[in-house]
Amino acid sequence: MHSPVVVLNDSLNRESGSRVHHANIQASKAVADIIRTTLGPRSMLKMLLDASGDNHHEFNVGNLWPSFLKLTFVDGVMGYLGIVVTNDGNAILRELDLAHPAAKSMIELSRTQDEEVGDGTTSVIVLAGEMLHVAEAFIDKRFHPTVICRAYSKALEDAIAVLDKIAMPIDVNDRVTMMELVKSCIGTKFTSQFGDLIADLALDATMTIGVDLGQGLREVDIKKYIKVEKVPGGQLEDSKVLKGVMFNKDVVAPGKMRRKIINPRIILLDCPLEYKKGENQTNAELVREEDWAVLLKMEEEYIESICMQILKFKPDLVITEKGLSDLACHYFSKAGVSAMRRLRKTDNNRIAKACGATIVNRPDELQESDVGTGAGLFEVKKIGDEFFAFVDNCKDPKACTVLLRGASKDLLNEVERNLQDALSVARNILKNPKLLPGGGATELTVSATLKQKSQSIEGIEKWPYEAAAIAFEAIPRTLAQNCGVNVIRTMTALQGKHANGENSWIGIDGNTGAISDMREQKIWDAYNVKAQTFKTAIEAASMLLRIDDIVSGIKKKQAPGSTPSKPTIEQEGEADNEQMIPE
Repeated sequence: MHSPVVVLNDSLNRESGSRVHHANIQASKAVADIIRTTLGPRSMLKMLLDASGDNHHEFNVGNLWPSFLKLTFVDGVMGYLGIVVTNDGNAILRELDLAHPAAKSMIELSRTQDEEVGDGTTSVIVLAGEMLHVAEAFIDKRFHPTVICRAYSKALEDAIAVLDKIAMPIDVNDRVTMMELVKSCIGTKFTSQFGDLIADLALDATMTIGVDLGQGLREVDIKKYIKVEKVPGGQLEDSKVLKGVMFNKDVVAPGKMRRKIINPRIILLDCPLEYKKGENQTNAELVREEDWAVLLKMEEEYIESICMQILKFKPDLVITEKGLSDLACHYFSKAGVSAMRRLRKTDNNRIAKACGATIVNRPDELQESDVGTGAGLFEVKKIGDEFFAFVDNCKDPKACTVLLRGASKDLLNEVERNLQDALSVARNILKNPKLLPGGGATELTVSATLKQKSQSIEGIEKWPYEAAAIAFEAIPRTLAQNCGVNVIRTMTALQGKHANGENSWIGIDGNTGAISDMREQKIWDAYNVKAQTFKTAIEAASMLLRIDDIVSGIKKKQAPGSTPSKPTIEQEGEADNEQMIPE
Protein backbone atom coordinates (compact mmCIF):
# COMPACT_ATOMS: atom_id res chain seq x y z
CA MET A 1 0.00 0.00 0.00
CA HIS A 2 1.20 3.48 -0.77
CA SER A 3 1.13 5.95 2.04
CA PRO A 4 -1.73 8.46 1.67
CA VAL A 5 -0.81 11.69 -0.09
CA VAL A 6 -1.72 14.79 1.87
CA VAL A 7 -2.53 17.60 -0.57
CA LEU A 8 -4.32 20.11 1.61
CA ASN A 9 -2.90 21.64 4.73
CA ASP A 10 -4.18 20.27 8.04
CA SER A 11 -5.80 23.57 8.97
CA LEU A 12 -8.07 23.50 5.90
CA ASN A 13 -11.56 22.04 5.90
CA ARG A 14 -12.86 20.65 2.67
CA GLU A 15 -16.41 19.63 1.95
CA SER A 16 -17.41 18.41 -1.45
CA GLY A 17 -20.16 16.78 -3.46
CA SER A 18 -23.79 16.65 -2.50
CA ARG A 19 -23.12 17.74 1.08
CA VAL A 20 -22.11 21.14 -0.20
CA HIS A 21 -25.20 21.38 -2.37
CA HIS A 22 -27.44 20.49 0.53
CA ALA A 23 -25.74 22.95 2.84
CA ASN A 24 -26.03 25.78 0.30
CA ILE A 25 -29.65 25.01 -0.44
CA GLN A 26 -30.53 24.82 3.26
CA ALA A 27 -28.81 28.16 3.95
CA SER A 28 -30.56 29.88 1.06
CA LYS A 29 -33.91 28.48 2.10
CA ALA A 30 -33.32 29.74 5.62
CA VAL A 31 -32.70 33.27 4.30
CA ALA A 32 -35.76 33.06 2.06
CA ASP A 33 -37.89 31.91 5.00
CA ILE A 34 -36.82 34.88 7.08
CA ILE A 35 -37.91 37.25 4.33
CA ARG A 36 -40.92 35.31 3.07
CA THR A 37 -43.49 36.83 5.44
CA THR A 38 -42.59 40.37 4.41
CA LEU A 39 -43.90 40.07 0.84
CA GLY A 40 -46.90 42.11 -0.21
CA PRO A 41 -49.09 44.75 1.43
CA ARG A 42 -50.20 42.48 4.28
CA SER A 43 -46.66 41.78 5.32
CA MET A 44 -45.40 41.07 8.80
CA LEU A 45 -42.70 43.19 10.42
CA LYS A 46 -39.35 41.91 11.63
CA MET A 47 -37.73 43.19 14.78
CA LEU A 48 -33.97 43.23 14.84
CA LEU A 49 -32.02 44.05 17.96
CA ASP A 50 -28.40 45.02 17.88
CA ALA A 51 -25.86 44.69 20.66
CA SER A 52 -27.03 47.86 22.41
CA GLY A 53 -30.70 46.95 22.15
CA ASP A 54 -30.06 43.50 23.53
CA ASN A 55 -33.00 42.57 25.65
CA HIS A 56 -31.47 39.69 27.52
CA HIS A 57 -29.85 41.71 30.30
CA GLU A 58 -32.12 43.44 32.76
CA PHE A 59 -35.41 43.01 30.95
CA ASN A 60 -37.04 40.46 28.77
CA VAL A 61 -39.26 41.42 25.88
CA GLY A 62 -42.40 40.95 27.91
CA ASN A 63 -41.63 43.97 30.07
CA LEU A 64 -39.91 45.76 27.22
CA TRP A 65 -42.97 46.80 25.25
CA PRO A 66 -45.10 49.08 27.45
CA SER A 67 -42.26 51.30 28.60
CA PHE A 68 -40.68 51.53 25.18
CA LEU A 69 -43.55 52.36 22.94
CA LYS A 70 -41.64 55.45 21.84
CA LEU A 71 -40.65 53.79 18.58
CA THR A 72 -40.06 56.02 15.62
CA PHE A 73 -41.11 54.86 12.18
CA VAL A 74 -38.55 55.09 9.43
CA ASP A 75 -39.18 53.45 6.05
CA GLY A 76 -41.63 51.16 7.63
CA VAL A 77 -38.54 50.80 9.82
CA MET A 78 -38.84 51.71 13.46
CA GLY A 79 -35.64 52.61 15.17
CA TYR A 80 -35.16 52.91 18.91
CA LEU A 81 -32.46 51.76 21.28
CA GLY A 82 -30.79 49.82 18.50
CA ILE A 83 -34.10 48.17 17.65
CA VAL A 84 -35.05 48.08 14.01
CA VAL A 85 -38.57 47.08 13.08
CA THR A 86 -39.13 46.86 9.35
CA ASN A 87 -40.74 44.95 6.54
CA ASP A 88 -38.35 46.01 3.80
CA GLY A 89 -36.51 42.89 2.60
CA ASN A 90 -33.35 44.74 1.79
CA ALA A 91 -33.23 46.56 5.15
CA ILE A 92 -33.66 43.31 7.08
CA LEU A 93 -30.93 41.46 5.23
CA ARG A 94 -28.60 44.43 5.57
CA GLU A 95 -28.92 44.22 9.35
CA LEU A 96 -28.44 40.46 9.65
CA ASP A 97 -24.99 39.14 10.29
CA LEU A 98 -24.83 35.74 8.61
CA ALA A 99 -22.14 33.13 8.88
CA HIS A 100 -22.90 30.91 5.93
CA PRO A 101 -21.27 31.94 2.63
CA ALA A 102 -24.26 30.89 0.51
CA ALA A 103 -26.58 32.94 2.70
CA LYS A 104 -24.29 35.93 2.26
CA SER A 105 -24.54 35.70 -1.48
CA MET A 106 -28.34 35.68 -1.14
CA ILE A 107 -28.08 39.00 0.66
CA GLU A 108 -26.07 40.39 -2.23
CA LEU A 109 -29.07 39.59 -4.43
CA SER A 110 -31.43 41.92 -2.70
CA ARG A 111 -28.79 44.62 -2.65
CA THR A 112 -28.14 44.36 -6.38
CA GLN A 113 -31.87 44.41 -7.00
CA ASP A 114 -32.23 47.52 -4.87
CA GLU A 115 -29.43 49.36 -6.67
CA GLU A 116 -30.50 48.22 -10.12
CA VAL A 117 -34.25 48.85 -10.09
CA GLY A 118 -35.09 49.90 -6.52
CA ASP A 119 -37.97 47.46 -6.11
CA GLY A 120 -38.68 43.74 -5.84
CA THR A 121 -36.00 43.08 -3.21
CA THR A 122 -38.16 40.60 -1.32
CA SER A 123 -39.47 38.70 -4.34
CA VAL A 124 -35.97 38.12 -5.62
CA ILE A 125 -34.96 36.30 -2.44
CA VAL A 126 -38.16 34.27 -2.23
CA LEU A 127 -37.83 33.23 -5.86
CA ALA A 128 -34.15 32.28 -5.62
CA GLY A 129 -34.85 30.27 -2.44
CA GLU A 130 -37.66 28.42 -4.19
CA MET A 131 -35.55 27.68 -7.27
CA LEU A 132 -32.92 26.08 -5.04
CA HIS A 133 -35.57 24.23 -3.06
CA VAL A 134 -36.98 22.49 -6.15
CA ALA A 135 -33.45 21.67 -7.31
CA GLU A 136 -32.78 19.71 -4.13
CA ALA A 137 -34.90 16.76 -5.29
CA PHE A 138 -32.83 16.48 -8.46
CA ILE A 139 -29.55 16.62 -6.57
CA ASP A 140 -30.82 13.70 -4.49
CA LYS A 141 -31.59 11.78 -7.67
CA ARG A 142 -27.98 12.33 -8.78
CA PHE A 143 -28.80 14.79 -11.55
CA HIS A 144 -25.73 16.72 -12.62
CA PRO A 145 -25.93 20.40 -11.49
CA THR A 146 -25.03 21.53 -15.02
CA VAL A 147 -28.15 19.85 -16.37
CA ILE A 148 -30.27 21.66 -13.81
CA CYS A 149 -28.57 24.99 -14.60
CA ARG A 150 -29.12 24.44 -18.32
CA ALA A 151 -32.80 23.79 -17.76
CA TYR A 152 -33.02 26.87 -15.55
CA SER A 153 -31.45 29.17 -18.09
CA LYS A 154 -33.81 27.81 -20.75
CA ALA A 155 -36.70 28.48 -18.37
CA LEU A 156 -35.39 32.02 -17.82
CA GLU A 157 -35.31 32.75 -21.56
CA ASP A 158 -38.84 31.46 -21.98
CA ALA A 159 -40.02 33.37 -18.90
CA ILE A 160 -38.67 36.64 -20.31
CA ALA A 161 -40.37 35.82 -23.62
CA VAL A 162 -43.68 35.39 -21.76
CA LEU A 163 -43.14 38.75 -20.03
CA ASP A 164 -42.62 40.38 -23.43
CA LYS A 165 -45.82 38.78 -24.64
CA ILE A 166 -48.11 39.86 -21.81
CA ALA A 167 -46.49 43.24 -21.19
CA MET A 168 -48.78 46.15 -21.84
CA PRO A 169 -47.23 49.28 -23.33
CA ILE A 170 -48.11 52.53 -21.60
CA ASP A 171 -48.05 56.14 -22.71
CA VAL A 172 -45.45 57.91 -20.58
CA ASN A 173 -47.16 61.26 -21.07
CA ASP A 174 -50.48 60.06 -19.73
CA ARG A 175 -50.17 61.42 -16.25
CA VAL A 176 -53.11 59.60 -14.67
CA THR A 177 -51.86 56.13 -15.63
CA MET A 178 -48.34 57.00 -14.50
CA MET A 179 -49.68 58.17 -11.14
CA GLU A 180 -51.66 54.96 -10.67
CA LEU A 181 -48.55 52.98 -11.43
CA VAL A 182 -46.19 54.76 -9.07
CA LYS A 183 -48.86 54.66 -6.38
CA SER A 184 -49.39 50.92 -6.74
CA CYS A 185 -45.66 50.34 -6.43
CA ILE A 186 -45.24 52.35 -3.24
CA GLY A 187 -48.61 51.37 -1.81
CA THR A 188 -46.96 49.02 0.67
CA LYS A 189 -44.77 51.80 2.04
CA PHE A 190 -45.32 54.08 5.00
CA THR A 191 -46.13 57.28 3.11
CA SER A 192 -49.05 55.80 1.19
CA GLN A 193 -51.19 57.59 3.79
CA PHE A 194 -50.29 60.96 2.28
CA GLY A 195 -52.13 60.10 -0.91
CA ASP A 196 -50.64 61.26 -4.16
CA LEU A 197 -47.98 63.52 -2.69
CA ILE A 198 -44.93 61.27 -3.08
CA ALA A 199 -46.05 59.90 -6.44
CA ASP A 200 -46.53 63.45 -7.70
CA LEU A 201 -43.09 64.57 -6.59
CA ALA A 202 -41.42 61.51 -8.08
CA LEU A 203 -43.15 61.88 -11.43
CA ASP A 204 -42.44 65.60 -11.71
CA ALA A 205 -38.78 65.10 -10.90
CA THR A 206 -38.14 62.19 -13.26
CA MET A 207 -40.11 63.76 -16.11
CA THR A 208 -37.99 66.89 -15.71
CA ILE A 209 -34.58 65.26 -15.99
CA GLY A 210 -35.36 62.61 -18.61
CA VAL A 211 -33.12 63.05 -21.65
CA ASP A 212 -34.11 61.52 -24.98
CA LEU A 213 -31.19 59.68 -26.56
CA GLY A 214 -33.10 58.98 -29.76
CA GLN A 215 -34.25 55.52 -30.97
CA GLY A 216 -36.83 55.51 -28.23
CA LEU A 217 -34.20 55.36 -25.48
CA ARG A 218 -34.37 57.64 -22.46
CA GLU A 219 -31.61 58.38 -19.99
CA VAL A 220 -32.87 59.20 -16.51
CA ASP A 221 -30.07 59.70 -14.02
CA ILE A 222 -31.83 60.11 -10.70
CA LYS A 223 -28.67 59.89 -8.66
CA LYS A 224 -26.82 62.74 -10.29
CA TYR A 225 -29.45 65.24 -11.28
CA ILE A 226 -32.15 64.94 -8.64
CA LYS A 227 -31.16 66.40 -5.31
CA VAL A 228 -33.44 65.83 -2.35
CA GLU A 229 -33.15 68.74 0.06
CA LYS A 230 -34.72 68.08 3.47
CA VAL A 231 -35.64 71.21 5.40
CA PRO A 232 -37.40 70.62 8.74
CA GLY A 233 -40.34 72.93 9.31
CA GLY A 234 -43.58 73.64 7.51
CA GLN A 235 -45.74 70.68 6.61
CA LEU A 236 -45.49 67.82 4.14
CA GLU A 237 -47.93 69.47 1.75
CA ASP A 238 -45.40 72.28 1.20
CA SER A 239 -42.96 69.86 -0.45
CA LYS A 240 -42.43 70.58 -4.10
CA VAL A 241 -40.25 69.94 -7.11
CA LEU A 242 -38.40 73.07 -8.15
CA LYS A 243 -38.01 73.91 -11.82
CA GLY A 244 -34.34 74.38 -11.11
CA VAL A 245 -32.01 73.89 -8.16
CA MET A 246 -31.50 75.11 -4.63
CA PHE A 247 -28.41 74.96 -2.46
CA ASN A 248 -27.44 75.92 1.02
CA LYS A 249 -25.41 79.10 0.36
CA ASP A 250 -25.72 82.86 0.61
CA VAL A 251 -24.10 85.54 -1.56
CA VAL A 252 -20.59 86.59 -0.52
CA ALA A 253 -21.43 90.13 0.60
CA PRO A 254 -25.06 90.06 1.70
CA GLY A 255 -25.52 93.83 2.10
CA LYS A 256 -23.99 94.90 -1.19
CA MET A 257 -25.12 92.21 -3.59
CA ARG A 258 -28.62 91.63 -4.91
CA ARG A 259 -30.46 88.69 -3.43
CA LYS A 260 -33.19 88.55 -6.03
CA ILE A 261 -32.49 88.73 -9.76
CA ILE A 262 -35.06 88.12 -12.49
CA ASN A 263 -33.79 86.34 -15.63
CA PRO A 264 -30.19 86.29 -14.40
CA ARG A 265 -27.20 85.71 -16.65
CA ILE A 266 -25.19 83.10 -14.77
CA ILE A 267 -21.49 82.31 -15.12
CA LEU A 268 -20.15 79.14 -13.47
CA LEU A 269 -16.42 78.77 -12.74
CA ASP A 270 -14.33 76.13 -11.11
CA CYS A 271 -11.23 78.27 -10.62
CA PRO A 272 -10.33 80.49 -7.66
CA LEU A 273 -10.85 84.23 -8.06
CA GLU A 274 -7.91 85.15 -5.85
CA TYR A 275 -4.23 85.70 -6.36
CA LYS A 276 -2.37 82.49 -7.12
CA LYS A 277 -0.27 81.46 -4.19
CA GLY A 278 2.88 79.44 -4.68
CA GLU A 279 2.44 75.70 -4.36
CA ASN A 280 4.92 75.51 -1.53
CA GLN A 281 6.73 78.08 0.57
CA THR A 282 8.10 80.88 -1.57
CA ASN A 283 10.69 83.38 -0.42
CA ALA A 284 11.08 86.63 -2.30
CA GLU A 285 14.04 88.87 -1.49
CA LEU A 286 13.31 92.51 -2.09
CA VAL A 287 16.22 94.93 -2.28
CA ARG A 288 14.34 98.20 -2.62
CA GLU A 289 11.35 99.28 -0.64
CA GLU A 290 9.39 100.29 -3.76
CA ASP A 291 9.48 96.71 -5.04
CA TRP A 292 7.12 95.76 -2.25
CA ALA A 293 4.52 98.19 -3.52
CA VAL A 294 5.05 96.81 -7.06
CA LEU A 295 4.43 93.29 -5.82
CA LEU A 296 1.17 94.26 -4.12
CA LYS A 297 0.10 96.22 -7.17
CA MET A 298 0.75 93.18 -9.40
CA GLU A 299 -1.55 91.11 -7.23
CA GLU A 300 -4.30 93.70 -7.43
CA GLU A 301 -3.95 94.09 -11.18
CA TYR A 302 -4.10 90.34 -11.68
CA ILE A 303 -7.40 90.10 -9.78
CA GLU A 304 -8.76 93.17 -11.52
CA SER A 305 -7.95 91.72 -14.95
CA ILE A 306 -9.72 88.43 -14.09
CA CYS A 307 -12.78 90.32 -12.86
CA MET A 308 -12.87 92.54 -15.95
CA GLN A 309 -12.68 89.48 -18.21
CA ILE A 310 -15.72 88.08 -16.42
CA LEU A 311 -17.60 91.39 -16.20
CA LYS A 312 -17.40 92.10 -19.91
CA PHE A 313 -20.01 89.36 -20.41
CA LYS A 314 -22.39 91.37 -18.21
CA PRO A 315 -23.31 88.53 -15.82
CA ASP A 316 -25.78 88.99 -12.96
CA LEU A 317 -24.50 86.05 -10.92
CA VAL A 318 -21.03 84.53 -10.72
CA ILE A 319 -20.64 81.20 -8.94
CA THR A 320 -17.29 79.54 -8.29
CA GLU A 321 -16.38 76.21 -6.68
CA LYS A 322 -13.21 77.71 -5.20
CA GLY A 323 -12.34 80.83 -3.22
CA LEU A 324 -13.14 84.44 -4.03
CA SER A 325 -10.97 87.21 -2.57
CA ASP A 326 -12.25 90.38 -0.92
CA LEU A 327 -10.94 92.47 -3.74
CA ALA A 328 -12.76 90.44 -6.41
CA CYS A 329 -15.87 90.70 -4.24
CA HIS A 330 -15.46 94.51 -4.26
CA TYR A 331 -15.21 94.68 -8.07
CA PHE A 332 -18.27 92.47 -8.47
CA SER A 333 -20.44 94.35 -6.01
CA LYS A 334 -19.39 97.65 -7.63
CA ALA A 335 -20.62 96.28 -10.96
CA GLY A 336 -23.86 95.08 -9.32
CA VAL A 337 -23.03 91.39 -9.79
CA SER A 338 -23.92 88.84 -7.10
CA ALA A 339 -21.24 86.24 -6.38
CA MET A 340 -21.15 82.93 -4.50
CA ARG A 341 -18.11 80.88 -3.61
CA ARG A 342 -17.07 77.39 -2.53
CA LEU A 343 -20.01 75.58 -4.06
CA ARG A 344 -19.97 71.77 -4.22
CA LYS A 345 -19.03 70.35 -7.58
CA THR A 346 -22.22 68.28 -7.75
CA ASP A 347 -24.34 71.38 -7.10
CA ASN A 348 -22.43 73.30 -9.73
CA ASN A 349 -23.13 70.55 -12.27
CA ARG A 350 -26.81 70.68 -11.42
CA ILE A 351 -26.95 74.46 -11.90
CA ALA A 352 -25.21 74.05 -15.25
CA LYS A 353 -27.82 71.47 -16.31
CA ALA A 354 -30.70 73.60 -15.05
CA CYS A 355 -29.86 76.97 -16.61
CA GLY A 356 -27.86 75.82 -19.63
CA ALA A 357 -24.50 77.29 -18.59
CA THR A 358 -21.11 75.66 -19.13
CA ILE A 359 -18.66 75.37 -16.26
CA VAL A 360 -15.51 77.27 -17.24
CA ASN A 361 -12.05 76.45 -15.94
CA ARG A 362 -10.23 79.69 -16.77
CA PRO A 363 -11.76 83.16 -16.92
CA ASP A 364 -9.83 84.04 -20.08
CA GLU A 365 -11.56 81.21 -21.96
CA LEU A 366 -15.06 82.56 -21.33
CA GLN A 367 -17.40 82.78 -24.33
CA GLU A 368 -20.90 84.13 -24.72
CA SER A 369 -22.21 80.57 -25.16
CA ASP A 370 -20.97 79.63 -21.67
CA VAL A 371 -23.33 82.09 -19.98
CA GLY A 372 -26.47 80.45 -18.62
CA THR A 373 -29.61 82.38 -19.52
CA GLY A 374 -32.19 79.65 -18.95
CA ALA A 375 -33.08 80.56 -15.37
CA GLY A 376 -36.11 82.75 -14.71
CA LEU A 377 -35.26 83.77 -11.17
CA PHE A 378 -32.34 83.80 -8.74
CA GLU A 379 -33.31 84.33 -5.16
CA VAL A 380 -31.84 83.84 -1.69
CA LYS A 381 -34.44 82.94 0.90
CA LYS A 382 -34.18 82.29 4.58
CA ILE A 383 -35.82 79.00 5.51
CA GLY A 384 -35.70 78.19 9.20
CA ASP A 385 -32.42 79.70 10.29
CA GLU A 386 -30.41 78.97 7.14
CA PHE A 387 -30.10 80.77 3.86
CA PHE A 388 -30.86 78.87 0.68
CA ALA A 389 -30.17 80.10 -2.83
CA PHE A 390 -32.71 79.18 -5.49
CA VAL A 391 -32.09 79.14 -9.23
CA ASP A 392 -35.67 78.65 -10.27
CA ASN A 393 -38.26 78.84 -13.08
CA CYS A 394 -35.76 77.49 -15.60
CA LYS A 395 -36.90 77.14 -19.21
CA ASP A 396 -35.97 73.54 -19.87
CA PRO A 397 -34.13 72.29 -16.79
CA LYS A 398 -32.33 68.95 -16.98
CA ALA A 399 -31.69 68.87 -13.22
CA CYS A 400 -34.00 69.57 -10.34
CA THR A 401 -34.27 69.69 -6.59
CA VAL A 402 -37.04 68.10 -4.59
CA LEU A 403 -37.68 70.26 -1.56
CA LEU A 404 -39.12 68.20 1.29
CA ARG A 405 -40.70 69.98 4.23
CA GLY A 406 -41.98 68.20 7.29
CA ALA A 407 -42.40 68.35 11.01
CA SER A 408 -39.34 66.39 12.10
CA LYS A 409 -36.08 64.92 10.87
CA ASP A 410 -37.41 61.37 11.33
CA LEU A 411 -40.43 62.02 9.20
CA LEU A 412 -38.28 63.60 6.49
CA ASN A 413 -35.85 60.66 6.38
CA GLU A 414 -38.84 58.38 6.08
CA VAL A 415 -40.36 60.38 3.25
CA GLU A 416 -37.01 60.62 1.51
CA ARG A 417 -36.57 56.83 1.47
CA ASN A 418 -40.03 56.33 0.05
CA LEU A 419 -39.36 59.06 -2.48
CA GLN A 420 -36.23 57.23 -3.61
CA ASP A 421 -38.33 54.12 -4.24
CA ALA A 422 -40.95 56.12 -6.09
CA LEU A 423 -38.23 57.77 -8.18
CA SER A 424 -36.76 54.44 -9.21
CA VAL A 425 -40.21 53.16 -10.14
CA ALA A 426 -40.86 56.25 -12.26
CA ARG A 427 -37.41 55.93 -13.80
CA ASN A 428 -37.99 52.27 -14.71
CA ILE A 429 -41.20 53.13 -16.47
CA LEU A 430 -39.68 56.05 -18.36
CA LYS A 431 -36.80 53.87 -19.51
CA ASN A 432 -39.02 50.98 -20.52
CA PRO A 433 -42.68 52.02 -20.66
CA LYS A 434 -44.21 48.56 -20.31
CA LEU A 435 -46.43 47.17 -17.57
CA LEU A 436 -47.07 43.75 -16.14
CA PRO A 437 -49.84 42.63 -13.81
CA GLY A 438 -48.91 42.52 -10.12
CA GLY A 439 -50.35 40.34 -7.40
CA GLY A 440 -48.60 37.18 -8.57
CA ALA A 441 -50.49 37.16 -11.91
CA THR A 442 -47.29 37.48 -13.96
CA GLU A 443 -45.64 34.59 -12.15
CA LEU A 444 -48.70 32.38 -12.61
CA THR A 445 -48.84 33.10 -16.33
CA VAL A 446 -45.11 32.37 -16.68
CA SER A 447 -45.58 29.18 -14.68
CA ALA A 448 -48.52 27.96 -16.79
CA THR A 449 -46.74 28.69 -20.06
CA LEU A 450 -43.54 26.97 -18.95
CA LYS A 451 -45.49 23.90 -17.81
CA GLN A 452 -47.02 23.63 -21.28
CA LYS A 453 -43.66 24.07 -22.95
CA SER A 454 -42.03 21.44 -20.77
CA GLN A 455 -44.11 18.80 -22.58
CA SER A 456 -42.18 19.47 -25.77
CA ILE A 457 -38.69 19.35 -24.23
CA GLU A 458 -36.81 16.16 -24.88
CA GLY A 459 -34.32 14.44 -22.67
CA ILE A 460 -33.49 14.72 -19.04
CA GLU A 461 -33.74 18.53 -18.90
CA LYS A 462 -37.50 18.32 -19.02
CA TRP A 463 -37.81 17.67 -15.28
CA PRO A 464 -35.76 20.55 -13.87
CA TYR A 465 -37.44 22.80 -16.46
CA GLU A 466 -40.86 21.81 -15.15
CA ALA A 467 -39.67 22.25 -11.57
CA ALA A 468 -38.54 25.79 -12.40
CA ALA A 469 -42.04 26.42 -13.77
CA ILE A 470 -43.55 25.31 -10.48
CA ALA A 471 -41.05 27.39 -8.50
CA PHE A 472 -42.49 30.59 -10.00
CA GLU A 473 -45.68 29.90 -8.08
CA ALA A 474 -43.83 30.69 -4.86
CA ILE A 475 -44.65 34.40 -5.23
CA PRO A 476 -48.47 34.15 -5.48
CA ARG A 477 -48.42 31.37 -2.86
CA THR A 478 -46.52 33.56 -0.43
CA LEU A 479 -48.90 36.46 -1.11
CA ALA A 480 -51.83 34.20 -0.31
CA GLN A 481 -50.14 32.96 2.87
CA ASN A 482 -49.49 36.50 4.07
CA CYS A 483 -53.16 37.44 3.55
CA GLY A 484 -54.18 34.53 5.69
CA VAL A 485 -56.51 32.92 3.14
CA ASN A 486 -56.74 29.20 2.41
CA VAL A 487 -53.59 28.75 0.34
CA ILE A 488 -54.45 25.45 -1.34
CA ARG A 489 -57.90 26.54 -2.50
CA THR A 490 -56.69 29.91 -3.72
CA MET A 491 -53.75 28.43 -5.60
CA THR A 492 -55.91 25.73 -7.21
CA ALA A 493 -58.45 28.30 -8.33
CA LEU A 494 -55.70 30.51 -9.74
CA GLN A 495 -53.99 27.64 -11.54
CA GLY A 496 -57.36 26.71 -13.05
CA LYS A 497 -57.83 30.27 -14.30
CA HIS A 498 -54.32 30.37 -15.76
CA ALA A 499 -54.29 26.79 -17.04
CA ASN A 500 -53.60 27.43 -20.70
CA GLY A 501 -51.77 30.72 -20.29
CA GLU A 502 -54.97 32.75 -20.71
CA ASN A 503 -56.47 35.22 -18.19
CA SER A 504 -53.01 36.57 -17.60
CA TRP A 505 -54.39 39.45 -15.51
CA ILE A 506 -56.01 37.34 -12.81
CA GLY A 507 -54.06 37.44 -9.56
CA ILE A 508 -54.38 37.81 -5.81
CA ASP A 509 -55.48 41.08 -4.30
CA GLY A 510 -52.77 41.47 -1.67
CA ASN A 511 -55.05 43.19 0.85
CA THR A 512 -58.02 40.83 0.92
CA GLY A 513 -56.59 37.66 -0.60
CA ALA A 514 -59.48 37.58 -3.07
CA ILE A 515 -58.87 36.44 -6.63
CA SER A 516 -59.46 39.41 -8.89
CA ASP A 517 -58.53 41.11 -12.14
CA MET A 518 -55.38 43.15 -11.64
CA ARG A 519 -56.46 45.70 -14.25
CA GLU A 520 -59.53 46.67 -12.23
CA GLN A 521 -57.60 46.67 -8.97
CA LYS A 522 -54.85 48.82 -10.58
CA ILE A 523 -52.11 46.53 -9.29
CA TRP A 524 -49.20 46.88 -11.68
CA ASP A 525 -45.53 46.14 -11.80
CA ALA A 526 -42.91 47.72 -14.01
CA TYR A 527 -41.48 45.44 -16.69
CA ASN A 528 -37.89 46.25 -15.72
CA VAL A 529 -38.44 45.20 -12.12
CA LYS A 530 -40.00 41.85 -12.98
CA ALA A 531 -37.44 40.99 -15.64
CA GLN A 532 -34.59 41.93 -13.31
CA THR A 533 -36.12 39.87 -10.48
CA PHE A 534 -36.36 36.75 -12.62
CA LYS A 535 -32.86 37.15 -14.05
CA THR A 536 -31.20 37.81 -10.71
CA ALA A 537 -33.00 34.98 -8.93
CA ILE A 538 -32.37 32.29 -11.55
CA GLU A 539 -28.77 33.27 -12.19
CA ALA A 540 -28.02 33.29 -8.48
CA ALA A 541 -29.66 29.90 -8.02
CA SER A 542 -27.59 28.49 -10.89
CA MET A 543 -24.44 29.93 -9.39
CA LEU A 544 -25.07 28.36 -6.00
CA LEU A 545 -25.89 25.01 -7.59
CA ARG A 546 -22.61 25.02 -9.45
CA ILE A 547 -20.59 25.09 -6.23
CA ASP A 548 -19.41 21.58 -5.45
CA ASP A 549 -16.48 22.21 -3.13
CA ILE A 550 -16.06 24.44 -0.13
CA VAL A 551 -12.55 24.83 1.21
CA SER A 552 -12.49 26.90 4.37
CA GLY A 553 -9.75 28.10 6.63
CA ILE A 554 -7.59 29.57 3.87
CA LYS A 555 -5.17 32.11 5.27
CA LYS A 556 -4.97 35.27 3.26
CA LYS A 557 -1.51 36.35 2.22
CA GLN A 558 -0.55 39.62 3.82
CA ALA A 559 -1.08 42.52 1.46
CA PRO A 560 2.07 44.55 0.86
CA GLY A 561 2.40 47.55 3.12
CA SER A 562 -0.12 46.28 5.64
CA THR A 563 1.06 45.57 9.14
CA PRO A 564 1.40 41.89 9.92
CA SER A 565 -0.86 40.73 12.71
CA LYS A 566 1.98 39.13 14.64
CA PRO A 567 5.62 40.09 14.39
CA THR A 568 7.41 37.29 12.59
CA ILE A 569 10.77 36.39 14.06
CA GLU A 570 13.06 35.18 11.36
CA GLN A 571 15.28 32.24 12.03
CA GLU A 572 18.64 32.31 10.32
CA GLY A 573 17.61 29.44 8.08
CA GLU A 574 14.61 31.27 6.66
CA ALA A 575 16.05 34.72 6.36
CA ASP A 576 16.12 34.45 2.59
CA ASN A 577 12.85 32.60 2.28
CA GLU A 578 10.73 33.94 -0.57
CA GLN A 579 7.59 34.10 1.57
CA MET A 580 8.91 37.21 3.25
CA ILE A 581 8.87 39.22 0.05
CA PRO A 582 5.47 40.83 -0.44
CA GLU A 583 4.15 40.26 -3.94
